[in-house]
Amino acid sequence: LREQYGIREKQMRNTFNEARRHDGLTGENLVELLEMRLDALVVRSGFARTTAQARQLVVHRHILVDGQLVDRPSFRVKPGQLIHVKPKSEGTEPFQVAAAGGHAEVLPPVPGYLEVELDKLQARLVRRPKRAEVPVTCEVQLVVEYYAAR
Repeated sequence: LREQYGIREKQMRNTFNEARRHDGLTGENLVELLEMRLDALVVRSGFARTTAQARQLVVHRHILVDGQLVDRPSFRVKPGQLIHVKPKSEGTEPFQVAAAGGHAEVLPPVPGYLEVELDKLQARLVRRPKRAEVPVTCEVQLVVEYYAAR
């Protein structure tokens, strides 16, 4: 799970502890919180091919959330917020490839919790993602047991 989201142990532990505090199943909360990270949503939207590329796009200040520049890949996007590419960056090659749908063959289809307008390079988080919709391969229960025992 850490590998799929490209995060370190401390970030995973912090996210797990936050997931534990929310109502509902800890494992489902954990995946939902990880999926609401800006870098994860940039990949799901089709703006980047990989999580590493998404992190780079965010850190290099190409991504805006509701018109505000955000350069933290771990930024938690709230439902209703708009993620879009900075107007000055739209003309660069990586975003031209993304807008043309160049990443479609390597990425899963856009999940139901995202509304994406790829030609405009913008996406909106409509609601919190549900665990079943998140294209992550992992035995979440084992992750919960691992962190609960520590």
